[in-house]
Amino acid sequence: MLKEITTYKLVLLVLFAAVSSCTTPYPYKTNSFENAIVIEATITNELKKQEIKLSRTYKFEDEGPVFESGAVVTVTDDLGAIYGFDEENGSYFSAAEFKALPGRTYQLHIKTKDGKSYSSSVEKLTTETSLEDIAANVTTKENVLGVEIRAKSYDPANSSKYYRYEYAETYKVIAPKWTPYEAIAIPKSSGPAPGDLFIQNRTKEARICYSTKKSDAIILTSTNDLSEDRVDFQVRFIPSTDYIIANRYSILVKQFVQNLSAYTFYQTLSKISGSESLLSQNQPGFLAGNIKSDTDSSEKVIGFFDVSAYSEKRIFFNFPDLFPTEKTPAYPYDCPMALTTSTQIKEHKLLYCFSDNAIPACFGNTVYARISQGISVYYGGYNFLGTIPNDGTITVEIYNTECGDCTSFSSNIRPLFWVD
Repeated sequence: MLKEITTYKLVLLVLFAAVSSCTTPYPYKTNSFENAIVIEATITNELKKQEIKLSRTYKFEDEGPVFESGAVVTVTDDLGAIYGFDEENGSYFSAAEFKALPGRTYQLHIKTKDGKSYSSSVEKLTTETSLEDIAANVTTKENVLGVEIRAKSYDPANSSKYYRYEYAETYKVIAPKWTPYEAIAIPKSSGPAPGDLFIQNRTKEARICYSTKKSDAIILTSTNDLSEDRVDFQVRFIPSTDYIIANRYSILVKQFVQNLSAYTFYQTLSKISGSESLLSQNQPGFLAGNIKSDTDSSEKVIGFFDVSAYSEKRIFFNFPDLFPTEKTPAYPYDCPMALTTSTQIKEHKLLYCFSDNAIPACFGNTVYARISQGISVYYGGYNFLGTIPNDGTITVEIYNTECGDCTSFSSNIRPLFWVD
């Protein structure tokens, strides 16, 4: 399915020919605008509820695309079967699970709420060549040490030739300053302190989390110029210093076998959506796909109806598996494991009291405010529960929330597929 970021960059390019400076911010506004439908449609031989996305082009200064709601979306085949799609959460999903079958042909039909109708060319499923393996290899790319993820497949009939890839990577996050305790700010109306800090056991998992990111680029390869239809292709490269591989990492690689028309469409889309093309003086014309208006031959329609053979594989690895002698990548937030400098001590170790004349100085208001605003986390490993004394007998350590609570930027829900 067309990646939204890349697709809409294309839309801006071909319809508005907008050129932005890479050095000076400029509040660009669109002087002319052409409203066109954008269709992202790939059905596969995977038995599932197939998904089709409809949206509209949007102005350069707008926040993002507008979902095309209220449309009637169907896919038909050469035997007269009709697969209806229901609108759900910003997409259209088939009402029932189905899969594309070899030897059958399929066509996409769309009718929008304003009465316009669109249809694709008739397409058939490509050769069902499976993704045989994915491998993680240590390599150096442009003088950067890292790990490459390679996809491997083979079609002995030499009929697949054109491949597109997507991936979803999931990695474990471990908060370095986590403790089983958390501080709660409890306001009060009297006394020198604005409230009390109460130490309690954590009520949720906050030490180990899992983050997932999906690919946002068009990843293509072809074996057309090779003597055999054998793929050994780098899908992803990750520097050894990237935190996403610091603990345990998993990647799901998805392979789509395409026909020449689909491959050419995606290849052109990839080329003209790159940064160099955006700044080029030779702006390309409109990129036509295989979807046309049924009523207005001059109307511009952006998108492609792709019927692809699909397969996927997942792998896991730990950082030491690949880099036994390399330093573990740094946590993405400033969370010093040891307070070794005077600046670090001054920033993170604060005396919890409220006297104006105390030596050393009191930072009770600072500590209380940061915890009550939810932007910091208490850390110190104290072996008591209850209210912290505010008479200057306790020094607390304060770090950004991300240091001790990974749920502030990740999810503590362990994926069903995860294996330690």
